Amino acid sequence: MKEYVINAENMDEKELNRTIKEQAITHDKLIINNPESRHNICAGLIEDVEIEINGSAGYFVGTMVNGPRIHINGNAGWFAGDNMTEGELVIEGTAGDGAGQGIYGGTVLVKGSTGSRTGEIMKGGTVIIGGNSGYMTGLLMMGGRLIILGDVTDDVGESIMRGSIYVLGDVKSLGKNAVMDKATQEDQKELKEILTQYDFDLSDEDYKNFKKIVNIQ
Repeated sequence: MKEYVINAENMDEKELNRTIKEQAITHDKLIINNPESRHNICAGLIEDVEIEINGSAGYFVGTMVNGPRIHINGNAGWFAGDNMTEGELVIEGTAGDGAGQGIYGGTVLVKGSTGSRTGEIMKGGTVIIGGNSGYMTGLLMMGGRLIILGDVTDDVGESIMRGSIYVLGDVKSLGKNAVMDKATQEDQKELKEILTQYDFDLSDEDYKNFKKIVNIQ
C-alpha cells in the first residue's frame, strides 16, 4: 500500500484539501496529522482512497464525497458525511448536529453520540450511531437506513417520507407522520449483518428489542 502523510498543522483549509486531492490520485492511503478541527476536510473527494485523520475534524468533514473511506480518530463537528454519494466515514468519537445529512449512499458511522437532526433528508445509504441521538432524528427522511443503538429524544422521524429508523434504546416521542413497531425477523437479520461488520457485539435479545420507525402511510 502506497501511503502519504500530511501534517496539517500550518495549513489552512484550502491548502489541506488541495493537498488531499492531489495526493489521493497517486496513493492508496493518506494519513492526516494535526487536523485541529479544521472544517470541510476531504470535501468533494472522489478518489477510491483510504483516509486516516488523527485528531478531530470540524464542520462538513467528508461532505459530497464519492468513494473514499475516511476514518477519524477523534470527534467531528456538524454535518459529518453531508451529501455523501458513496464511501465510508467512521468517527471514533462523537459528532455534532446533522450527521449523515442528505446522504445518497455509503455508510456514516459515529461510535459515540450525535446532536440533533441525525440523518435528516437522507435519501439512501446507512447511518449508524453507537450512542444517543438528539432532537428530530431522521427529519424529512426520504430513504436509507438509520440505526441508533442508544436513546433518541423528541420528534423522531419528523415528516419522514421513506426509509427506516431503528432504535435500540428509548424513544422519547415521535414526530409527525411517524409510526413505531418492532423490527421484523428480516430486519433483525439485516441489522446483525451490518452491525457485526462494524464490530458491534449485540445479543440476539438486543436485536429483538430494536424498534422500527417508518412513515405512517
